Amino acid sequence: MYSVAVVADLPMSRVHLRRAAAHAFGLRVETVVGTLPQLDACGRSHDIVIVELARVNDATLALVARAAKHGRTVVAAAWNGPSELLAAVHAGAHGCVSRPSDPRELAVALDVVTRGGFYAGWPEATPTLPERARGGLAPRERETLHWIAYGYTHSQIATRMGLSEATVNTYAKRLRTKLGAHNKAELTRVAIELGLLREVRSDAPTA
Repeated sequence: MYSVAVVADLPMSRVHLRRAAAHAFGLRVETVVGTLPQLDACGRSHDIVIVELARVNDATLALVARAAKHGRTVVAAAWNGPSELLAAVHAGAHGCVSRPSDPRELAVALDVVTRGGFYAGWPEATPTLPERARGGLAPRERETLHWIAYGYTHSQIATRMGLSEATVNTYAKRLRTKLGAHNKAELTRVAIELGLLREVRSDAPTA
């Protein structure tokens, strides 16, 4: 079982997030508090920390960075575009969901994050980078990037895509070269910028 902490200022939000997390498979909600200082005072780490933000700004992003010291952090906020989401990623978030949180979306996000991946969700009306920005990637490369960002190993990606692991390794190498990304975290940020995670929200991985 993975331990979960919930941090939300509003009592109703704490109840909502706790219930949603408690129904996710393999998770146990151990701590529910209203502020980060209260979480600090618990003196314990958690596998997952869910943080709800009233708004996204420098002050709340500092809270995300602080929460990330306690465990892999999922942030719920009313996102005003990919730039805010990227700022949360830079601050240490491993998952981003809309606020108020849809229990089903939060369950998917928690599943992805517990497996070491990243989940990004935001309103469909939010624009992503123009299509030409991703024109340099072949369809199979985009698909590979999407699964890498979701936390799958090259072996698992190969199985999902019906390819050999060596071929996936080649795609991953090409991606790092084309995108100037040197590690998984940088590839994930690029996937967000290109809207590739948003493309697959309807079929987000659950296994």
